[in-house]
Amino acid sequence: MDIVRMIDHTLLKAEATPKDIDTLCREARDYNFAAVCVNPVYVEHAVGALKGTDVNVATVVGFPLGATSMVAKAREAGDAVHQGAQEIDMVMPVGLFLGGDQKAVARDVREVVLAVGATPVKVILETCYLSPKQIAEASVIARDEGAAFVKTSTGFGTRGATVEDVQIMKEAVGDRCQIKASGGIRTYDDAVAMINAGATRIGTSAGVQIAEAAKEKS
Repeated sequence: MDIVRMIDHTLLKAEATPKDIDTLCREARDYNFAAVCVNPVYVEHAVGALKGTDVNVATVVGFPLGATSMVAKAREAGDAVHQGAQEIDMVMPVGLFLGGDQKAVARDVREVVLAVGATPVKVILETCYLSPKQIAEASVIARDEGAAFVKTSTGFGTRGATVEDVQIMKEAVGDRCQIKASGGIRTYDDAVAMINAGATRIGTSAGVQIAEAAKEKS
């Protein structure tokens, strides 16, 4: 298990500066993480900083509430890909889902998937607001509308990922979709627990600490 190549090294704070993004990208290059995950304003910056490496640039869409319009999300995603983003992490419209409008949620995901073509889309469920049954249902919607990953959390909700969330998502989507665990994953042991539960990607701002711990373990 190469845990380092499962890490999305993440910086989505509002106060993140270009210098902070440079540091994030330098760390990602040094450790050869799977990707960096940055806000859309920094996509081009990160693409330039990571040119010639195996590290992808991921960005977020409809973040962190999932409450922008379907059209706005699709355009935001398409623009990010045009700027060089290689992965899209979109937030599903959680309120519409909780209100019972699953068809609107499905359309929301589908329009982003269509807008970005072959670019992988990760659909953030924000599991802290969902029951186990709802987590499974939302995971299936995302899978059926073409998501490459279902993802637990934004990191801006009331809690982050849990092992139970990941297990439910994995059982729901099987091998037709991958799982990204994010939110509150701070340590090597946290990451391993998520991977053992079924996650294939870990979103974290503690990538360096986890990578260093992995090196010690090996």
